[in-house]
Amino acid sequence: MNKKELIEKMADKAGLKKTEAEKALKAFEESVVDTLKNGDKVTLVGFGTFAVSERKARKGRNPQTGQEINI
Repeated sequence: MNKKELIEKMADKAGLKKTEAEKALKAFEESVVDTLKNGDKVTLVGFGTFAVSERKARKGRNPQTGQEINI
């Protein structure tokens, strides 16, 4: 499911116009991003948890140039 399909489904299930569902989804996305930027996590019981985690760098390759880079 892509973003457009999610908006359509949200609008249908909540009885909203697509523009209203899109606005609600955007507000949700912005709220989650703001919370993560502040170093906190978002937990929605029965759905999932959004959190930032740091990983050790690893080697990868630029697919266009073949140059080795740290990811």
